[in-house]
Amino acid sequence: MSNPLLEPIHGVTLYDYAAIASKMSSGVDQNEILKVLGIEKAVFEEASALWGARMQEDSTYEVVTIFGQYFAEAGDHPKLGNLKAVISEEGSKNLEKMQTDRYFYEELNGARQAAYAYGYDGAQWIQDNFGISLGDFQSVAMQWMPIANEELETMRYYLDYREQKEKEYSEKFAAEQGGNVADDVEF
Repeated sequence: MSNPLLEPIHGVTLYDYAAIASKMSSGVDQNEILKVLGIEKAVFEEASALWGARMQEDSTYEVVTIFGQYFAEAGDHPKLGNLKAVISEEGSKNLEKMQTDRYFYEELNGARQAAYAYGYDGAQWIQDNFGISLGDFQSVAMQWMPIANEELETMRYYLDYREQKEKEYSEKFAAEQGGNVADDVEF
């Protein structure tokens, strides 16, 4: 390893740290993860803070780039790969639908953005209303990313659809909150 910023911190490798973050974002209990890895909570908390600091100080972005790769590959981690969050039957069905139905994925993406715009935690709103964790949502998002230039036109089509859904959910959230601040202003 030529970059000292990639060295383990208190025995926590970047691979472990990224897998822990990924599993936690998918709703796996932190205590369960740490137990499987044999890491004390205080050690993890300090390692986590130090990994964050390393990412900030790394002007080459190598640490954050590798972290992203490892985060996406958490399912391959030898100790954590099989850990799954408990997901409701509805959440499981919605997750499967999101993986196979691009329109449903884009609708939820639009809903999440609208929720953020109206002061809700969009990721939590998706979790509460559809049973899909942020980690699972992001995993599906990677699936729908365009791979080749010929897919860009398809991506534009779905972005238009997402924006339409975002507008619909914005209207829903505005109605729930009694309208937008400037709705009664006339020019």
